[in-house]
Amino acid sequence: MGIPEPSTDAGRVGLRALVAEPRSAVVALDFDGTLAPIVADPAAARAEPAAVAALRALVPLVGGVVVVTGRPAAVAVEYGGFEGLGLTVLGQYGAERWEAGVLTAPEPPPGVAAVRAELPAVLGESGAWVEDKGRALAVHTRRTADPQALLEQLRAPLAELAARHGLMVEPGRYVLELRPPGVDKGGALTEYLAGRPAGAAVLYAGDDLGDLPAYEALELRRKGGGPAVLVCSSAVTGERQVAELADRADLLVPGPAGVAELLQALAGALR
Repeated sequence: MGIPEPSTDAGRVGLRALVAEPRSAVVALDFDGTLAPIVADPAAARAEPAAVAALRALVPLVGGVVVVTGRPAAVAVEYGGFEGLGLTVLGQYGAERWEAGVLTAPEPPPGVAAVRAELPAVLGESGAWVEDKGRALAVHTRRTADPQALLEQLRAPLAELAARHGLMVEPGRYVLELRPPGVDKGGALTEYLAGRPAGAAVLYAGDDLGDLPAYEALELRRKGGGPAVLVCSSAVTGERQVAELADRADLLVPGPAGVAELLQALAGALR
């Protein structure tokens, strides 16, 4: 099984550089929708077994493998089955770091507790439910009768609530996440890459709006001569969020199963 060909010149350059110099290269991946299928209950999400097997094979072949996620790092490690693989997990958009079994996680800002206390009154009987991530609160509408309509209805009141307590709102697929500003996947990835050679190749795969800052960071890196491959896990088609990412991607793959196949093919090519 060969590695899929990127559709852009920049992507093809990035892939060639990764294959030519894998020991300095970084493979970076989102979790939900990329390594794990999107499910109605986030607590039921698990990484594709084939993806975990591919990561196990890939880790010793490249300079670094990092999972960049909005989930708490420890949760991603548990749901991903990442213990012992030798990779790094940047959780809560980089606010937390898990590496070699050690978790570094600062205390959440006070605004999170204030929003936690006020959210029930804002949501009322809407049917939306809250996933408490410790440093962030994700309001999900996926299980409701009209998830998109409710999402739009909640945008303004949740934005007002977040702003009042010094937080921001990160939109996603049928979810609005209230979290501290100043952290995103672009900043997390940039910090992880600091100190690595400017010419080191980076592959990043994601599936949603929260992955756009990582794309932007790698597009900026390209301007400085750093090759990169932007991959979109596109299992859900026709949604605005996926389209925005897909339009900027070098390579589209069919969801987590496609990401697993890409990682397997990459590991096979580097052996």
